Amino acid sequence: MHCTGEPPSQPPSTAETLAQINHLLTHLLPFSLSIKSFTSRWQVLRSKLATVKSLLSEISDSPHWTENELLPTLLPNLLSTVLRVQTLCEQCSDPDKTPGKLLMQSDLDMASGWLSKQIHHLDLLCRSGVLRQSTAIVLSHPSVNSTKDDLVLFIKDLFTRIQIGGVEFKRKALESLIQLLSEDEKSAGIVAKEGHFGYLINLLDINIDPFIREQAVVAVSMLVSLSEQARKCVFEEGALGPLLRIIESGSVTMKEKAALAVECITNDPENAWAISAYGGVPILLDLCKSGSVSAQIHAVGAIKNVSTNEDVRIALAEEGAIPVLLQLMVSGKASAQEKAANCVAILASSGEYYRDLLIQEKGLQRLLHLLHESSNSDTLEYVLRAIHSLSSSDCTSRVLSSYTTFVIQLAELIKHGSLMLQYISASLLANLSISEEKKRAIAGCMGSLVKLMESAKPDGLQEVAANALVSLLAVKSNRKELVKDEKSVMRLVQMLDAKNDVVSKKFPVAVVAAIMAGGSHGCRKRLVEAGAYGHLQKLAEAEVVGAKKAFQRLSGNRLKSIFTRTWSN
Repeated sequence: MHCTGEPPSQPPSTAETLAQINHLLTHLLPFSLSIKSFTSRWQVLRSKLATVKSLLSEISDSPHWTENELLPTLLPNLLSTVLRVQTLCEQCSDPDKTPGKLLMQSDLDMASGWLSKQIHHLDLLCRSGVLRQSTAIVLSHPSVNSTKDDLVLFIKDLFTRIQIGGVEFKRKALESLIQLLSEDEKSAGIVAKEGHFGYLINLLDINIDPFIREQAVVAVSMLVSLSEQARKCVFEEGALGPLLRIIESGSVTMKEKAALAVECITNDPENAWAISAYGGVPILLDLCKSGSVSAQIHAVGAIKNVSTNEDVRIALAEEGAIPVLLQLMVSGKASAQEKAANCVAILASSGEYYRDLLIQEKGLQRLLHLLHESSNSDTLEYVLRAIHSLSSSDCTSRVLSSYTTFVIQLAELIKHGSLMLQYISASLLANLSISEEKKRAIAGCMGSLVKLMESAKPDGLQEVAANALVSLLAVKSNRKELVKDEKSVMRLVQMLDAKNDVVSKKFPVAVVAAIMAGGSHGCRKRLVEAGAYGHLQKLAEAEVVGAKKAFQRLSGNRLKSIFTRTWSN
């Protein structure tokens, strides 16, 4: 073998490739006008070749186009396509060289399709603005001192690389996007506005390189967890279906990130219907049963989100969600317990059908167990809401009324719980048929109930607190104990004052009437000494509901001197 010793030829530069394409187009465009066969197809091809020439002119006019890292890949592919069009042009110009009609039609259509794709890529590159900036600026990661324009340009460059770059370009672009979101959470909103999410969602497809796909899942999960606008964009680009497929067959990490993304997307109630449309209910339930702890937390969160939709609730019931939720509620991590309890509360409030299913699956027992074990205020609230809904059944109400531990827990929550826990506990207490013995055992919460009657918010709290208090005052010893509590008596009297417009007068009037129900001389005396008589008299004259009857009970002849003395002072 003879060795010349010459170095291997170097591939043409980007500028040389561009010049070669332009040279070909200069000859192809007029030459194609003379073609008499397949005229409609050549008309389309000429239009696309003209668009390519215009885009190449725009690129070459950009000050930093030679620095762009995408063009060394795009331009050789374009050159190959233009050379193929040149060959087709020669074949169609010489009848002796023309292959079969159907084959030529197919070749022309394929060439037209390639040109369309490459025009799209070139147009995207031009519109991104990255060709007008130095590579050193575009590729440098934005710092704290970067302007918004720098950040926008950086984001546009990332999405350009995600769309038209090769595997390595995509990998680096996704790494940069993830780093940007990690360092600056607020940037998610700008990404949502400036990025083309459709390109990112395409990377979730099962046929994409596994590493690229995993990075794309991470990026999507970060975006939807940081920005409401990003959640909307991701959903509208159809990400829910690919994310659910990843939950079905992805790695543990991918399943966790995909479940987080689905939970965030379904935070918007308007997106709930899509879970059923994509067949997502059984997929999420399977993840609740067999996924990692993190995946379970996000899966049950997504189920909770979509359970507000009636169609999805029906699907949940049919797919056996209730036993899965109840199991998570007692055996899952605290966050999973909270979300499962929330979902159970939603189901319990949604109708008798769901309440019956919960009872059949021993839901009441699981709820009572969690009520006893949990210290999380939000979890306790959801548990109590669910129990409250289940208590609409006479059978369940009887069970709860006879359960001493539960009744005592209600009293403790009334005394020490958050305002919402106090509200729900008072409502349960008012509705249950509790024995006198249990009422005596929880007399210590009456002062807290009186205090709750002063609260203007939330709506309905004054009423349930008054009703619970009236129920407890059915016991004689409780009436005596309450009037011994000077602070509670003073609060009641202040609530009776017509000048106090925070409290509806019918509630303190009902409590006073309950205190006087037994006709106790000592109770009357304490109320009168505290000033209740004058307020009640005015309320009776104003025809406030129950005031006349309460006033009559308070007005005993044996205390006439006390009344006189009180008012003379």
